[in-house]
Amino acid sequence: MAHGNNSNEKVVYVGDSRVRKRETVNSIPPDYTSFPGRSEAFIPNFLLKEWMVGCVVLVGFLVLTIAEPPPLGYPADPTNSAFIPMPDWYFLFLYQLLKYPWVSGSYVPLGVMGVPGVAFGSLLLAPFLDTGKERRFYRRPIATTLMLLSLVSCYYLTKVSWDHYQHELEITNTVPEHIEREEKAREAAASGEEPPSATKPKEDVALVDADNAGVKTIMEKAKCMTCHGTDLKGQAGAKIPSLHGVGDLLDKAQLTEIVTNGKGGMPAFKDTLSAEEIDTLTTWLAKQKAAQ
Repeated sequence: MAHGNNSNEKVVYVGDSRVRKRETVNSIPPDYTSFPGRSEAFIPNFLLKEWMVGCVVLVGFLVLTIAEPPPLGYPADPTNSAFIPMPDWYFLFLYQLLKYPWVSGSYVPLGVMGVPGVAFGSLLLAPFLDTGKERRFYRRPIATTLMLLSLVSCYYLTKVSWDHYQHELEITNTVPEHIEREEKAREAAASGEEPPSATKPKEDVALVDADNAGVKTIMEKAKCMTCHGTDLKGQAGAKIPSLHGVGDLLDKAQLTEIVTNGKGGMPAFKDTLSAEEIDTLTTWLAKQKAAQ
């Protein structure tokens, strides 16, 4: 305000109530007690609830493992050609994917590393690629479509892989080892016998007239060693019996019928061997008995 040169002039200062006093902002967040019923202490309240839920889930898994025993087959046998290898169910979709020509053969790296790498890489980059604030799935068409497409693809590939496995079992007339073992254990328990896993191994029966040159020639012609093995002990996993001691189980007439017309997975040799060769072979097989 203007004033003169008089030193005794009174100066009046006028304030404006519209200008507020600036207060220092408190940088310490309020305690959880400031929000009764809407928050709680992390330790121990919230953490204790998380631990309790984790314990319940763990006990649930333990109950499932006890109630449903794992499907155990026979010990691994590398000579078992009747075994159909299959991965665990949660890898069936990838197992089926690798059967297609565009991810197999020369393109295996694309199927093994390329496709899974793109899928999991997309999941890692999703928070950076989709920065939208919307959280309702029906307002996020791209993310929702990709999620549904992934779920449908995994289900379809898993179903196709499992159906193909069941079809292969029917064609080869193969019973999965864990089912066969369970059935034998159930039959043994019903008859009061020991389960198959508790039975003692059978004693090895030596071959009678093992150096018979004529029989060896006939076996090579019929390719008997291909299935029964070079030692003629068969393949237990593939249900191919041993020829050691076969004379104790079958007589010559039964052996002649099997060799001539076949049985089960064994082919008929009436068109491969002559009647004399079949007679020579079955005579030798009938001699294969345990020493008395």
